[in-house]
Amino acid sequence: MKKVIAIDLGASNGRLILATLFNKSKLEITEIHRFSNEPIQKNGHLHWNISYLFHEILKGLRLYLEGNPVAIDGVGVDTWGVDFGLLSQDGKLLEDPYSYRDTHTVNVMDEVHEKLAERELFERTGVEVSSINTIYQLYAIFKARPDLLEKTASILTLPSLISYLLSGVKTNEFTHASTTQLFNFKDKKWDESIISKLFGRQLPFAELNPTNSILGYSTETINQEINSQAIPIINVPGHDTACALAGMPIENGNSAFMSCGTWVLIGIEVKEPIVSEKTYNYGFTNEGTVNGNYRLQKNNMGLWLIQQCKKEWEANGDSITYLDQDELLDQATPFRSFIDPDHRYFFNPASMTEAIKEFCKMTNQLEPISKGQVLRCIHESLVLKYRWVIEKIEEVTRTKVPSVHMGGGGIQNRFLCQYTSNALNRIVKAGPIEASAIGNAISQFIALGDIENITEGKNIIKNSFDLNEYHPQNLQEWENAYASFSQILSKNNGGV
Repeated sequence: MKKVIAIDLGASNGRLILATLFNKSKLEITEIHRFSNEPIQKNGHLHWNISYLFHEILKGLRLYLEGNPVAIDGVGVDTWGVDFGLLSQDGKLLEDPYSYRDTHTVNVMDEVHEKLAERELFERTGVEVSSINTIYQLYAIFKARPDLLEKTASILTLPSLISYLLSGVKTNEFTHASTTQLFNFKDKKWDESIISKLFGRQLPFAELNPTNSILGYSTETINQEINSQAIPIINVPGHDTACALAGMPIENGNSAFMSCGTWVLIGIEVKEPIVSEKTYNYGFTNEGTVNGNYRLQKNNMGLWLIQQCKKEWEANGDSITYLDQDELLDQATPFRSFIDPDHRYFFNPASMTEAIKEFCKMTNQLEPISKGQVLRCIHESLVLKYRWVIEKIEEVTRTKVPSVHMGGGGIQNRFLCQYTSNALNRIVKAGPIEASAIGNAISQFIALGDIENITEGKNIIKNSFDLNEYHPQNLQEWENAYASFSQILSKNNGGV
């Protein structure tokens, strides 16, 4: 029996999950600790509160160790993509990392593209041009604050920063590096040409350490804080979507995956990035997997829209439970109005409900007024956009996607799963809920020598967790809805 802890940080909450492997054939997971995670305002910008996050991580480790004398065999960290930390010469974090939701990058994108064409960036890195990417964050930060560039001795992507705080080892990891748009997929290393053209020098990115390997061991300071012996710190796939894919027992290699949370990442696994004209025009990206392959995927809006509406209602003293949400969805009239969930209106508005109304008004549709109408509009629009993405995947890969596998916390929303099946006219398998944490754990067991490879790991997952299966319903109604939705997309540049 082996026990590892997956530190799985999302953009809205974090969790520590204990994974226990029995006889190299059965996996069980237990949640040890869960905590919220939201960016904080500092000097007019959004940052992640690393002190708070690390405090909660150590709290979770202590919670387990206080009641369990059995040693932890490993700890691994995964997070959302693109964000990073800057370290000084003496290894101190210079300041809390910027959040990708800060809009300071928008105004520098044209300046970056004057130095490096968008298409060249895509062809060298395989990554979709997006204001949230590390490349634009670093450019905006160092342009506004050149003194910070002079103080920066090391740049660590976010999961590697947390691993460094645990182990004292400065290194980066492939899957997370692949999200930065500063990583050359052909050479599988930092793209010195891009960096030099943009910054006039090389940046001090830490080198990459192999995925699925032991990075180091918890420092003596950490051991004293959590009252533990030294714990192996494992270099798991740093990007949570790479972990989620590793944690989904997908049986058909042509099936699409959907990692469902604040964002919904939709794609298929490919051996090498696809950087064709169509993938570029459709806004696809290519990011790394646990076994060194790539995910051809599109980053889509997910539960963020629902989360923000519910937060807004709660602030107004009118909160709803998950049960309320289901009832409201069930009672609302279907296909009344649609939005493009990925429109700029919905990135970080002051009021999500008002942004939805404004989009519907702009597109000459009925504005959703009641909570049920708002929720129905969001759910239907999300899954219709997911159908658009699946159709484009089939087009650029010239491959039929026979089914879809959904994983992550978002699959607890049964309406999202059923509507996805309806909109796509495909069987949808859903599970596990904690796909990212499970993929994180599988990587650790590979590093520790308990599992041979990811194929064996997925077989263990299949034998350890129940999956839900959804079958398409009301096909003609959804077909008609997609026709209407597609017209709205094409009129508002949401379709190509």
